[in-house]
This record gives sequence, C-alpha cells and structure tokens, in this order.
Amino acid sequence: MLTCRRAARLLSEALDRPLSARERTALRLHTLLCIGCRNYRRQLALLRQACQRRASGEEVMPSAED
Repeated sequence: MLTCRRAARLLSEALDRPLSARERTALRLHTLLCIGCRNYRRQLALLRQACQRRASGEEVMPSAED
C-alpha cells in the first residue's frame, strides 16, 4: 500500500502526466482509505480550478461589495 507521502506525490504528478494503471489503482485504493489524501486531492482540484478561472479572466473570488 502507498504511503501518504507517495500518494501526495502521485496526486501532484497526475496533474502533469498520465499515471500508469498500477499507479492509478494504488492511488485509488489509498484515497478510499485515507481522508487526509482525499482532502489533499480536493485541495489540488480547487487550486487548479482557481488558476484556470484566473487565467481565463474570470473573477476567482467575489468582491466584498457583492
């Protein structure tokens, strides 16, 4: 089974390259069992969305006046 350190590395690497079937399976199993790594995966997704919105010119956070 993967350690959290290795799982976090794979989650980050998955943003830049396709994971092998073995890596995907090991990561899926680990994240089913580890809430910390599930949270890290969600945080990465949130950061990625915010960066994409910012790059496309969308407002990332609503202004305080809204």
